[in-house]
Amino acid sequence: MNGEIIAVGSELLLGQIANTNAKFISQQLAGIGVNVFYHTVVGDNAERLKRAVEIAESRSNLIIFTGGLGPTKDDLTKETIANHLGVKLVHNEAALVSIEEFFRKRNVTMTPNNRKQALVFEHAEVLPNDTGMAPGMVLTKNEITYMLLPGPPSEMEPMFSNYGMKAILNRLESIDRIESRVLRFFGIGESTLEHTLEDFIDQQTNPTIAPLASDGEVTLRLTAKHPSDLERRRLLDETEAKIMERVGEFFYGYDETTIIKEMGNLIESNNMTLSVAESLTGGLFQEEVTSIAGVSKWFQGGIVSYSPEIKINVLGVNPDTVETYGVVSKECAMEMAENVRKLMDTDIGISFTGVAGPASLEGKEPGSVYIGVSFKNKPTASHFVLLPGNRETVRVRAVKTGAWYILKELR
Repeated sequence: MNGEIIAVGSELLLGQIANTNAKFISQQLAGIGVNVFYHTVVGDNAERLKRAVEIAESRSNLIIFTGGLGPTKDDLTKETIANHLGVKLVHNEAALVSIEEFFRKRNVTMTPNNRKQALVFEHAEVLPNDTGMAPGMVLTKNEITYMLLPGPPSEMEPMFSNYGMKAILNRLESIDRIESRVLRFFGIGESTLEHTLEDFIDQQTNPTIAPLASDGEVTLRLTAKHPSDLERRRLLDETEAKIMERVGEFFYGYDETTIIKEMGNLIESNNMTLSVAESLTGGLFQEEVTSIAGVSKWFQGGIVSYSPEIKINVLGVNPDTVETYGVVSKECAMEMAENVRKLMDTDIGISFTGVAGPASLEGKEPGSVYIGVSFKNKPTASHFVLLPGNRETVRVRAVKTGAWYILKELR
């Protein structure tokens, strides 16, 4: 079954609210194997809605509408679709009683236009609204199923979960459930990853493989479809194993994890502690680290040493180092990392110094970053990276890169 979601409401087009309904419905449909290839948003206009329906009918056999079931004149979804399909609108008595009871309990006079909310397609399956007034409905005609749901998420989500999903399941000949697994990689670009796996990606149909890039990292979403839970997982496991044979050295975690979380997990599992000295990142590394619950088990603290004076007087960087090599140097980064580790008595010290931009500094171009990493009883190292992007992007990528160096060292 191929599904399409049409959200109705001018407020969506004006940017006054976000179309969270489409996201919710797509996630639910994916779980039962219904393909969703299109999302459409149309304003409160009957003619444009009719055209959107006609387009959807040419490519989908399940069309789900959200919004436009209320009592006002601009709530025109069911009237427009009823006219398009040539079906009558009739009052659903259970819904009408529920609406009348709603007003009676609040001691408010019900205006006549509220009766409109109880109208449904003749011969449709009615979806009760347990949290509002307007019922939903499902009707199959000419081998296309039309489902109408209210717009407010507080009404739409429980209606779809409790009644809409069952209505769709009853219309499916077979249920191929979908399961996805996200693999996260760092230290390899999207184009390089895709090139390395190109032949594999082209050959795969189940599971499918979809690459996606974000700030300094790449993800692969594996999606398997099969009625059996065990078979879906077998397909995902086999595909993941083949991917790891080629690019496993860049892998750091699954699904919604972050490289900072995975770094922290390894530090904690090794019974180690961490401290940080930050310059260009300005506390961003500490912010990311301390957003993790339970971080006090392995993170001792940090120092934001933005000026040369703080690097010298607080961190204890040798003035000769600053004078000879500058603050944007491997020598300064190494001293910062080693000194903060000793100062806070931790097993690991990491430092960030560089040029976030937009201007250059000490003859170094924007994006030049030195990351110092100091482990107790190991030689201190310094890594240079030239990071692309604007000031904020450079800082974010520097933080992730530092976490990646620690993560690799602890594997």
